Amino acid sequence: MHFISEQRLDDGVLEREFILGDIPGTLWTPESAAQAPLVLMAHNNGLPKAEPRLVARARYTAARGYAVATIDAAGCGDRPRSAADEQARADLRRAMQAGEPVDEIFESFIGPLVENAVPEWRTTLDALLELPEIGGPVGYSGGWTALGIRLAVAEPRIAAAGFFAGGYVPRALREEARQVTIPLLFLLQWDDQGNPRQRALDLFDAFGSKEKTLHANPGGHTGTPWFELEDGCRFLDRHLK
Repeated sequence: MHFISEQRLDDGVLEREFILGDIPGTLWTPESAAQAPLVLMAHNNGLPKAEPRLVARARYTAARGYAVATIDAAGCGDRPRSAADEQARADLRRAMQAGEPVDEIFESFIGPLVENAVPEWRTTLDALLELPEIGGPVGYSGGWTALGIRLAVAEPRIAAAGFFAGGYVPRALREEARQVTIPLLFLLQWDDQGNPRQRALDLFDAFGSKEKTLHANPGGHTGTPWFELEDGCRFLDRHLK
C-alpha cells in the first residue's frame, strides 16, 4: 500500500489517498493517536469513492473515532471499464428510460461485479490492518448491500454492518443473506421507486442475524435523514468499541 497524497481537513480528520496494486482507495483517520477501529465503506453501481455522500459519511464517522476506508471497485470510479460493463450500463439506461423491467439486467451485471470486488476488498483489509494506527474489530457500512452480504459471509473479521436498502441485490445473494449472522442496521427509504419496498422487507427478514434493526424513513432514494448517520455511529460504537 502506497500513500500518494494526504491532507488535514477542517474537522481534524486526516484524508489520505492510496494505491494498492492497481486498486485506488482513500483512508480517513481521526486525530487521536490511539488505534482506531476500522470501517469499510462502499458505494454501488459504479459510483466513485469520491462521491460526495460517501465522503461526507466517511468524514463524519472518522471524526467519531474510526478509521474509514473505501476503494474504487473494478469498473467503478476512475478505473477502466470493460466493453461488457459499458454495454450493461447502456442496456440499463435504455430499459429505465423506456420503463421496461430491469431486474434481469441487474442480475447479469451486479453479480459479477460483486464477485470481482470481494477479493480486492479482502486484500485491502489485509493491508489496512497492518497499519499501526488501525486496530480491530472491523465494520462495514454502505449502499452496496450486495457486496456487504458477501463480505459478511466470507470475512470473519467483520463484526457488524450497516446496510442501505437502495441497491439491487441479486437473487443468489438474497439467499446468501440467511448466512449473515453479525449485528445489522438496515436503512430503508420507504418511497424509493427504484427499490420495491416489499423486496427490501423480505431481505431484512432473510438475514440470519439475531440482532438486526430496521430503520424506515419516508422519502426517495437519496433522502435518508442526516440523523441516521449519527444513529449509525452509535450502532458502530456498541459493536466496535
